[in-house]
Formats: sequence, C-alpha cells, structure tokens
Amino acid sequence: VSETERLSYVGNNFGSGVMKCNSLCRYFVGVLDKESGQMEVYNAEIFNMQPWLSGRRILLGCSPSYSLPPADRCLQRSWVVSRETFEPVSVGQVLVSCALLLHAVSPAQQRAFLGFSLPQVDLCIEAFGTSKQKRALSSRRMNAVGSDVLSTAVTKAAANVIDAKGVAALMQDVAQDDVQNVSVFLPPCNEDADEPENVYRFEDILSPAEYEALRVPAAVFVNITPEEITKKAEDKSHCSFVLEELKFLPADERSRDHKARCLWFLDTLIKFSCLKVIKKKHPMGPECPHIISRKLMKNFTSLTYNNGSVQNLVSSSMKAKIAAYVIALALHISNFQTDLTVLQNDLKLQESRMMDIARAMRLKIAKAKGLPELGNDSNHKLGTLSLPLPVPKPSGGRQKRKKMN
Repeated sequence: VSETERLSYVGNNFGSGVMKCNSLCRYFVGVLDKESGQMEVYNAEIFNMQPWLSGRRILLGCSPSYSLPPADRCLQRSWVVSRETFEPVSVGQVLVSCALLLHAVSPAQQRAFLGFSLPQVDLCIEAFGTSKQKRALSSRRMNAVGSDVLSTAVTKAAANVIDAKGVAALMQDVAQDDVQNVSVFLPPCNEDADEPENVYRFEDILSPAEYEALRVPAAVFVNITPEEITKKAEDKSHCSFVLEELKFLPADERSRDHKARCLWFLDTLIKFSCLKVIKKKHPMGPECPHIISRKLMKNFTSLTYNNGSVQNLVSSSMKAKIAAYVIALALHISNFQTDLTVLQNDLKLQESRMMDIARAMRLKIAKAKGLPELGNDSNHKLGTLSLPLPVPKPSGGRQKRKKMN
C-alpha cells in the first residue's frame, strides 16, 4: 500500500490483477547514496499499483477497441504518478495518474478506463481538468438546472391549459390542426358546393392561362387513332389511365379538345411525380409549355440544400400532393368517379397511402372489378365524389391482424 496526502494506491502480487512478468527474469532496485556515491542493489518485486477512491479501485487498462492518439501510448506501458507532484509513487512500476488520463483521452474513454460514474468523473475534472473541460462541466450543470426549471414550467402551464379549456376542447383543437395540415397538400375544397364539379373547381387545378397553353402539346391526343393508342400502350409511353381514356374521346370537337388537354396535363403530372431531384431547367422536355414547367416547379417541389447548391426535390409529401391533384383532375375527366387502383399503380404509391389521400378528399370508396383491358381481374377501389360530402375520419386506426394459418 502506498499513500499520498490526497490519494491512496493499492497493489497486490496475486489474483487476476497481478502483473504478468517473465518468470526467468529477476528484478532489482538500486538505491544511490548521494554522499558516498555508491549504489546498493536489493531484490524487488513488481506490483500493479492502482488508485483507490471512495472504497472503489480505479481500473486502468488499454482496451483494444479504442483508437488512442500517440500521446496515450503511456497507457500501454502502465505508468502511474503522484497526483500532486507527478513523481513515481512506487519504485517497482509507474502508472498513469488520473490527471494525465483526463488530459489524454475523451470523456467517454475516461469513464470506460476508470470505471467511474459521471459524478466521480466530474470530481476528477474539477481537480485535474483543463480550463476548457471545467467550462464545459459548468455549462452542463447550468443546462441541467435550466432544463429542470423549464420542465416544471411546461408541466405547470399544460396543467393550467387543461384546467381552463378541458380535454374535449383540446382534442377538438388538435383534430382541426390535423385537418389544416392535411389541407395544405390538397386542392382547395368548397364544402358548400351545390354540385360535385364545384367541390374541386377546375380553375383551382388549371388556371385559364395554363389551360390555353396546353392547346399545342395536347393536339397529339386530339387526332390520335386507335392504331397509335395501341402502339403507345406497347411502348408504355403514357400511363394506363390516360391510354384507357384516350379510347373514349368524345366526338364533339370542343369536348374532345378539352379532354385531350386534361389527359395531357394529368400524364405530365404522373411523369413528374416519378422524378426525385430536378436538375434540368425543363425536366419535362421542350414540348412542355414554360408556364406548365413553372407551375410544376413552384407547386410540386420542395427546395433542399445539397453539395453547396439549392436543388428542387420531389419529396414524399410533394408526391402525395401530386396524387391529390391527379385524383381531382381524374374526377373531372371521368364524370366524378374514377378507378383509384389504376391511378395508384401509375403513381407507384402504396394502396394505404392512396386510400388515405382519397378519404382526405372526402371521396366515397367502394370495391369494383378491374378493367379486363388492363389484364387485372382483382378487386379495384372506385372513388366517387358525391354530395353531401362524408365527414372526414382521421386515419391511423389500429389495423386488423392477419390470421396465420
């Protein structure tokens, strides 16, 4: 046992903590007499001296899982020095002191090497730490006090609000906030409409200027022939919904032109939703009118910062917004009843996601057999916009578990 004024050290020559020394070697200690200049040699035995704090031994060792800087190689040599003077505590071996360890390794490695709890490490920092470590300790303690005060204040304020408004009123406020958050990604909805076409007005989907700009690119749909539709279906150059509706263009010239413009814009929306990062100035090609490209970039992308530049991104929320506008436009095209499953496949969305958007748009959803032309005989979901609008129900209910056979 060795001891200084403020710290004790304990060592032993038995047990798991004993030093692994070469048994073929003998160790000696030389004591120099400064007056006579002669040295006397004595037999010696090496002890692993370890500091002892609050009845708990500090375990010093170098773990192979840590990557230590070159200054920490002293740990691998098992040195120890006095806490006050940095002089060797024992003649047989020299260990690293707590002070040197605090200066050499990170806080996480300090706790791993020393086996301290956090309050004990704080005490060591107070005694041995650098000015930077002491400032960090002071800031952490002040923040801990501040967080306790803030938590108490928030809890008290929440209790006062609950007492004043009541739980029912708060739940209603939360529900209204959820509806407002969802409505940001939906077309403007007129709940007081007297006809289905006025619930999601066509002018809110395409402005008169945008509608006029679609006349030139939509001309390819106005005069399309059945052979060209078959070829486009084989090439998969357009989405399934558009290819199916092109088979039923009205004979009236004005109605035919109107439907062709709507289908061209719907097809462009679906293609735009499949993009991720918009890098080109005209992502939909030169045939897309400038006013339409600007509408897509402004209304259906979000800005993100990446690699030192600002980019337009079609995020998941923007893809949901595109899906809502696609549904609204499809309702106008197909007399306010549309196959949601076909649109879901074109948009590459999950069924649950598509159904959530349709319910948020106040559609009535029913099962319907898929179109035989699409080669899919499974049940499709049919969305219908009718008055009066159903009361919106929040999604997120508990799903039924599938039975395991």
